[in-house]
Amino acid sequence: MLNRRLVLAAGLASGLAALAGPAFAQGAQPAQKLPVVASFSILGDFVKQVGGDRVAVTTIVGPNGDAHVYQPTPADAKAVAAAKVVFVNGLGFEGWLDRLVKASGTRAPVVVASKGITPRTGFVDHDEDEKPKGKDKHAREEHGHDHGGIDPHAWQSIANAKVYVANLRDGLIAADPDGADAYTANASAYLARLDALEAEVKAALAKIPAEQRRIITSHDAFGYFGETYGVVLVSPEGVSTESEASARDVARIIRQIKAQKIPAVFVENITDPRLMQRIARETSAKIGGTLYSDALSDDKGPASTYIDMMHSNVRELSAALAS
Repeated sequence: MLNRRLVLAAGLASGLAALAGPAFAQGAQPAQKLPVVASFSILGDFVKQVGGDRVAVTTIVGPNGDAHVYQPTPADAKAVAAAKVVFVNGLGFEGWLDRLVKASGTRAPVVVASKGITPRTGFVDHDEDEKPKGKDKHAREEHGHDHGGIDPHAWQSIANAKVYVANLRDGLIAADPDGADAYTANASAYLARLDALEAEVKAALAKIPAEQRRIITSHDAFGYFGETYGVVLVSPEGVSTESEASARDVARIIRQIKAQKIPAVFVENITDPRLMQRIARETSAKIGGTLYSDALSDDKGPASTYIDMMHSNVRELSAALAS
């Protein structure tokens, strides 16, 4: 009888332990990740690098997407409404962003990643006599593609990318003070990787004779890259992909390629390649590989992270210009 009671007691204790086990394990799970939004894929990668396991990142304009002409969806508004922080490039890059934030009703802070960067200025997207006027001009501004003469592609300089990372780190710490140590450590580790990347990029481009570092790209997205690393870039389009090249622009670039013996033209992952193919046919320039300007590739592509993107671009430039 005593043995039977002991067996029953042991079984009851085991059952209680089994019931208590999941409850204990559930309580030991890490806190819910901080929901954040990044406006486009390159910025999303920066946020993931700094946020690590503490954040859940929703990227509005995904891989191979063109943020210049993006049209937000109801799902985007829902994601922004639920976010604790919204990260944007700024410099007029996401002309649709202010309207999206307002429509979402979010109270989340908007962190401008490019804060503190001195932008390149003095750009226009059309010849003066071909700029949209009247209703067309207002429509263009309404859709948010008029950058006001500012080049928003600051991330193409790795030095600027480091400024982005510091701003993102500070934004995450402000939203989640408990994660300050993690965000600081992640940012420091990533900044060290960017230091190494910058040295690699400079070393690779230094091998190309200065007179050969001249290329044509689809739109003017590589100005910061060119200024930083000594590459001369010409574009038939302005700083926004919505700006279409005029016949005068194309003729001017064809003359320039022939006069300066520019060796290569490059297409971008976010633009229609036909214009660049036409320019290549009418000159002696060859078509180089694909450059990644405003968006990363998908996971199967060569530029699924910012560091991979810079490596891929430099490989393509080196292959076309060094030969």
